[in-house]
Amino acid sequence: MSNVFNFTFVPWFRAVAPYIHMHRGKTFVVAVSGEAIAAGKLPNLVQDLALIHSMGVNLVLVHGFRPQVNEQLLAKGHIPKYSHGMRVTDEVALDCAQEAAGQLRYEIEAAFSQGLPNTPMAGATMRVISGNFLTARPVGILDGVDFMNSGLVRKVDVKGITQTLAAGSLVLMSPFGFSPTGEAFNLSMEEVATSVSIALQADKLIFVTEVPGIRINPFSIETEDNPIDTELPLDAAEKLLSQLPPATHPQDIGFYLQHCVKACKSGVERSHILPFAVDGALLLEIYMHDGIGTMVVDEKLESLREATHEDVGGVLQLIEPFERDGTLVKRGRSEIERDIEQYTVIEHDGVIFGCAALYPYPEHKTAEMAALTVSPQSQSQGDGEKLLKRIEARAKSMGLESIFVLTTRTQHWFVKRGFVIVDTEWLPPARNKKYNWDRKSIVLVKKLA
Repeated sequence: MSNVFNFTFVPWFRAVAPYIHMHRGKTFVVAVSGEAIAAGKLPNLVQDLALIHSMGVNLVLVHGFRPQVNEQLLAKGHIPKYSHGMRVTDEVALDCAQEAAGQLRYEIEAAFSQGLPNTPMAGATMRVISGNFLTARPVGILDGVDFMNSGLVRKVDVKGITQTLAAGSLVLMSPFGFSPTGEAFNLSMEEVATSVSIALQADKLIFVTEVPGIRINPFSIETEDNPIDTELPLDAAEKLLSQLPPATHPQDIGFYLQHCVKACKSGVERSHILPFAVDGALLLEIYMHDGIGTMVVDEKLESLREATHEDVGGVLQLIEPFERDGTLVKRGRSEIERDIEQYTVIEHDGVIFGCAALYPYPEHKTAEMAALTVSPQSQSQGDGEKLLKRIEARAKSMGLESIFVLTTRTQHWFVKRGFVIVDTEWLPPARNKKYNWDRKSIVLVKKLA
């Protein structure tokens, strides 16, 4: 049993290590909907946030309280009122909001104070700081609707938040603000989180919500064959919003998306919509290649490009497991450093997930494609095809007429893509001299049109 565990845990832990390094020192604003807390998800969310914090991420946590305020209003015989997607906050609603905010702050701080053995909180020292980091202003009257004590963010105390984060504390913010004259205003969790992320120029804005994300076909009611779009370019997100009616309810497609777009347009690198129904959604989104929800980003994170000397370490890390199991011929660091300009890589969010090298034999109008490798995390997503097409294009630009590969295990993949098996005598003499008869690799050739 332990060997099975080792074979699953060790590769997984190695795979997430690049993301741990990448996110250390970054600032994330995490907005948790009141629905998530009402559904009993707070303990696990707090444990995951504590784990993320322990890996060097600066965290600002903004909680919502929509269902909690509604519950108190109904208990007092008052019907919750909304307009333009915002709560209309009269005096009774303001009292309920203050009471709900106080209760939730108490619950969150208590959850971060736990240190139970055999839980992710064991040994964690989480200092949670909350305060008057927001200055608010009234919404006023919109289309004849007086929003009374509903407000919008006027100013964020960036210096105060930054100093608190620098001291190693987590900043906890309720959707509440005060005017310079001391008036209290009920704010929305979405607007607070977005405003804070923009003011801090945070690296990520993350909404943990009741919706799973944005589906690839957002207008379809079907879900089985309509998966979540895990990476939505900003321009595509803006286009989608322009096709939607104004979002007034959290279940509306554009409700959280509009805040993600606003944040990205204002300098936040990435914004995310995650489902609280999936346990560990935060960890899956932050530390895995494809994540679990929808990420809005100002540009496509994946790039197919020629390698540079800065990529040597990433290429070595990628191909090492395949060298170890015999799929690839072992190459030392010095060889990779010498030949790095021959490599093409696929990089995603700063991590190399695929590579291939091209070694030309111009006198024979051909070239060898070697070390074609795709990370297990992104296999079956077409990255091998992309690398092959890029290598073919490079070979054509050199005036070559064919490319060839030597393989012991993947000949069927190449045959499906137009390669044919040939005798070893077909190889250019210089390559034939280096043929390893112990490996008995199959030689496959593809003519370039």
